[in-house]
Amino acid sequence: MKVGITLPLAEYPGKQPSYEEIRALARQAEAAGFDSLWCFDHLLFREGGEPAEGIWECWTTLSALAEATARIQLGTLVLCTAFRNPAVLAKMAATLDSISNGRLILGLGAGWHQPEFEAFGIDFANRVSRFEEAVHIIASLLRTGKADFDGRFSWVHGGELRPRGVRPAGPPLLIGGSGPRMLRATARHADLWNACWFGAPSGFEPALRAVRQACAAAGRDPSTLRITAGVNVVPGGRADPPDPRRPVLTGTPADLAAAFAGYRDLGVDHLVCNPNPHHAAAQRALADALRCYRSLPDPTEEEPLR
Repeated sequence: MKVGITLPLAEYPGKQPSYEEIRALARQAEAAGFDSLWCFDHLLFREGGEPAEGIWECWTTLSALAEATARIQLGTLVLCTAFRNPAVLAKMAATLDSISNGRLILGLGAGWHQPEFEAFGIDFANRVSRFEEAVHIIASLLRTGKADFDGRFSWVHGGELRPRGVRPAGPPLLIGGSGPRMLRATARHADLWNACWFGAPSGFEPALRAVRQACAAAGRDPSTLRITAGVNVVPGGRADPPDPRRPVLTGTPADLAAAFAGYRDLGVDHLVCNPNPHHAAAQRALADALRCYRSLPDPTEEEPLR
């Protein structure tokens, strides 16, 4: 199982991080042996009349990190298809995948935070219908280089993706979502699926059953869909009582490693850790847990012959 880590782009829970700080965290994560870096795609957060919370734009940041890093995979968790023209987004993805030498994981979603749609003049209605059309265009362009499509919200006539980039079928497509229509789109188009945010592995099991059922209903072998799970992590424990609305993993490196193994045993292919707050010391503590996890025996590996 691969283990990745999110990067802080927003003001919460403190000051807005500079790009220099984000880049330093990315390089530290790569040096520590994490498998992937993930950026959230939002434009702002605004809740209940409170002042808006800012956030850096995801794709620009990820493009810079493609040059600032060398080995680690780069993912979007998840890119909102409503924010960008889908055919242009496919062009962007092929370009970034080439810049990063094939390290992009293109995570896509429909968006959910209505205030940011309104603040930037983007239609919030029919989000899932718009997503279904967008992912059809994106998948067709990335995998075949061509697309022709007339939809209710999106269209391309004679769409062609040139140059194709470093991978013949483009970067892997990840879809994030757990609603019935999003799961159907996942079964039809995705290479990977993500649900988040969880704490203990047992909390992930219902979502995992649902996506496997969606694959079976679509006539797809569930084993062909790679599973990713997002988990909130507070390394080192905390004094606050647990909040059932925001489950977290917490504890010593050994505790966290055991939880990681629990996700692996469920069949998770890629775990995405979201430390909060995220700073250099928190990331180093999480790296200790990663090393501890990797030292555990893997029951899926065959025993050596005696």
